[in-house]
Amino acid sequence: MPVPFEALLPWGIITAMFGVTGVGLYYTKKLGNDGKKARWNRDLWDRWQSVTSVLPDHSEDNPVIHKRRLGLS
Repeated sequence: MPVPFEALLPWGIITAMFGVTGVGLYYTKKLGNDGKKARWNRDLWDRWQSVTSVLPDHSEDNPVIHKRRLGLS
């Protein structure tokens, strides 16, 4: 026995609303990030830079412990 199309209308509306919500969230995140895609799993280097607004002055080849972190300055 076939299903009347009126029974499928709510499913179509719900599916469409999930799509509209997903697109809206995507563009909201993109707008909040100056038009760039949202970033995931920011590493420690990014966190340190965002907290201090200063690029770290060390690398894997030349590790430096910041005096500020040790309380020396």
